[in-house]
Amino acid sequence: MTQPPMGPESAPPPYGQPQMQPAGPPLSPSDQRLWAMLAHLGGIILYFLSGLIVWLVYKDRDQFVGDQAKEALNFQLTLLIGYLISIPLMFVAIGFVTYPLIAIVGLVFSIIGGLAANKGEAYRYPFALRLVK
Repeated sequence: MTQPPMGPESAPPPYGQPQMQPAGPPLSPSDQRLWAMLAHLGGIILYFLSGLIVWLVYKDRDQFVGDQAKEALNFQLTLLIGYLISIPLMFVAIGFVTYPLIAIVGLVFSIIGGLAANKGEAYRYPFALRLVK
């Protein structure tokens, strides 16, 4: 009976350290564009959740998709902060202007980001807090 080789590459990781799993097969260029586009456009309906889910799933698997999902996530979190600021401002009437303005800006820039990602181009929003690095 033969024993498996015992070297540093076959030894289990020390207790408390995660075991590295392969990230999965590489994405095709069309899949890269699809997931990057969905990260941007998903924010229209799912707000920050679409960017967060795509980023968590693909950040280690594909650099372009991870980058675009992180960009979309940061933009959607910036919009969320704007919405949260607009709600109390509704008591002094300015919030009734800022809330729909933020929604329109979010819709327009998400569509622009989705179209750029569908072309395979990296898109950077003109303003977004870089909360996720």
